[in-house]
Amino acid sequence: MAEENQSTVIEFILTGFPGLHSKYQGIASAVLFLVYSLNMIGNATIFFLFATDRSLHKPMYHIILNLSACDILFSTTTLSKIISKYWFQSGTISFTACFVQMYFVHYLGSVNSYILFLMALDRYLAIFHPLRYPLVLKNSTICIISITAWVIANAAPLMLVIRAYPLPYCASNIINHCYCDHIGITVLACTDRAPYGFPAFVFAMVVLLGPLAFIFFSYCSIIIAVLKIAMAIMLYSHCPCMINPLICCLRA
Repeated sequence: MAEENQSTVIEFILTGFPGLHSKYQGIASAVLFLVYSLNMIGNATIFFLFATDRSLHKPMYHIILNLSACDILFSTTTLSKIISKYWFQSGTISFTACFVQMYFVHYLGSVNSYILFLMALDRYLAIFHPLRYPLVLKNSTICIISITAWVIANAAPLMLVIRAYPLPYCASNIINHCYCDHIGITVLACTDRAPYGFPAFVFAMVVLLGPLAFIFFSYCSIIIAVLKIAMAIMLYSHCPCMINPLICCLRA
C-alpha cells in the first residue's frame, strides 16, 4: 500500500561526480558537452543516411535506427542536466522533474536492452538460418517488433515511479549521482525501502540479464561458427583430402 506523501522535500540536488574539485568542473562540463555533441552528430548522420539511401532500408538498419533514437533520447535525458550543473552551477532539480527524469532513465534503458536483444536475434538468424532470414525478419516485422519493444518497456518504469512518488521524503535531498534514478531517490525516503527495492531489483534482472543472456549466447555461437569455418578452410588448404576425398580420387 502506498504511503501518504508527507514530504518536506520540494527539490533534489544532484552532486554529479562526488569529489570533483571545483577547478575541474569547467573542464568536466566541456568534455561532457563534447561527448553529447558528438553523440548527436553521429546519430543524426545515421538518420540522414537512412533517409537518403534506399539501400539501407533493410531490417538491420531499422534496428540501428531504433538504437540511435534511443541513444539520442537517453543522452538528452541524462547529460543535459549534469552539463548545466557544471556549466551554469544549476545542480538542483524539482521534485516532479526528478521523477520524470527517473522514468525516462529506466524506460530508455529498457528500450535499449530490448533493441540490443533484437539486434542479436537478427544476426543469429542471418548466420544460422540465411535462407529463412528474408522470410522471417522483413522490414514490416522489424517495425512491429520494435514498436512492441518501445511499448512494453513502458510498464515497469512507470510502475517504479508510481510506487516511489508517494513516499515521504523528509530527510536529505542530496542525490549522489549525475541523474535521478530509482535507487538514488528511494534511499532518501523516510520509510522502509525493502518493499520498493525488491520489485526494482527483479525488474532490473529481467530486463537486463534476460536480453544479455541471449546476446551472449548469440555472439558466442556466431564466433564458434566462424572459427569452425576458418578451421575448415585452413585444413582444406593444407590437406584437401581430409575435407573432400573425391578431390584426391580425381587427381589420382
